[in-house]
Amino acid sequence: MLHTTHRIPGLVLRDHSFELPLDYSQPGRTLSVYAREVIAPGKEDASQPYLVYFQGGPGSGAPRPTSNSGWLGRALQDYRVLLLDQRGTGRSTPVTTQALAELGEPRAQADYLMHFRADNIVRDAEAIRQQIIGQNPWSILGQSYGGFCAMHYLSAAPEGLKEVLITGGIPSLFRPADDVYRATYRRVVAKNRLYYQRYPGDVARVRQIVDHLLQHDVRLPGGAQLTAQRFLQLGLQFGMSDGFEAVHYLLEEAFVAGGDGRGALQWNFLFHLEHMQTFDTNPIYSLLHEACYTQGTASQWSAQRLLAEFAEFALEGSDPVLFTGEMIYPWMFDTYAQLQPLKAAAELLAATDAWPALYDVARLQHNTVPVAAAVYSDDMYVHREFSEETAALVPNMKLWVTNEYEHNGLRADGAAVLGRLLGMVRGEV
Repeated sequence: MLHTTHRIPGLVLRDHSFELPLDYSQPGRTLSVYAREVIAPGKEDASQPYLVYFQGGPGSGAPRPTSNSGWLGRALQDYRVLLLDQRGTGRSTPVTTQALAELGEPRAQADYLMHFRADNIVRDAEAIRQQIIGQNPWSILGQSYGGFCAMHYLSAAPEGLKEVLITGGIPSLFRPADDVYRATYRRVVAKNRLYYQRYPGDVARVRQIVDHLLQHDVRLPGGAQLTAQRFLQLGLQFGMSDGFEAVHYLLEEAFVAGGDGRGALQWNFLFHLEHMQTFDTNPIYSLLHEACYTQGTASQWSAQRLLAEFAEFALEGSDPVLFTGEMIYPWMFDTYAQLQPLKAAAELLAATDAWPALYDVARLQHNTVPVAAAVYSDDMYVHREFSEETAALVPNMKLWVTNEYEHNGLRADGAAVLGRLLGMVRGEV
């Protein structure tokens, strides 16, 4: 375990690195797991409890703090915060196309990747807890997929938990991937309608861009082709409070000045679009997204199969053209440069049913750990109905169901959201 401490205005940051088993059932091969401890200045030697933050994703590293603000600033009033880079992300033996290439053939890559779901993320957290504070429990905060990790933690090692806070991340305990993606498509259709109600002029503009991409070989600055399907993945932004604006402002500058849909797409537009899509830099997201929902079953490219049920998403003949959302498609492994070498491994992962159960429902039905969770009524990614279904099965869980925030409530108004959850879990609200 490595410790390095440095300071920035308002924060004391301490690095931790742990060597942990890749496979806890067969110790041998190890990987490095990194966590950044964040402490309020003057409290370095204080006996503060820990709050461990589980990032959304999957496949994203923890936030890199730059100031004592937002939810982090509120948390530091009561805790020292541990920002965990979940295995395979950030500084934790990252999963990249380059790293996977060293494993050789696709079967070895797929077998390796099967160790990067919530179950092993929680095993890592438990190993780290025991190294840092022994048998004492700690508090955790899970955002989005981090909430999935929190629910597994409650199921697998509740003795390690003092209290659990979740924002936009209560999963179904038993529903298959098809149920999740079918509900997701319906929610994305609704978000598209809201988007076009806000920006009706974009109906024609999106149609022009899609027609242009269907008729021309357009290359992004990085060299990859911008297909119509890839362009429409910008709908992933629609679940955020600022997502409509992020897409609309991008589209305002799509064509070269004076363009009418027959001209060229602007280089600046292509540049910013490319940087809004992180599938190349976060391959775990594409490789294991559907596996977030598989327990003893194969996903078999759930989102791609179910697309046929929703004629509204047709590229041609539809009015308006609909953006897609948080779905992963097999064609992405032909389109995104860093995913192309992983296509065979992705096919193996989609076909396997060897995924262990993520939740012990019987154990969760006897939960005694206090849980407070923000559930966003219109969440495009984690469905309110499924979250409430889970909460009805798990005692000692308090829900704050709100339409005040979208999925990014913790980022948009973190101090208020976290403050509300802390009040709930402590019986003050």
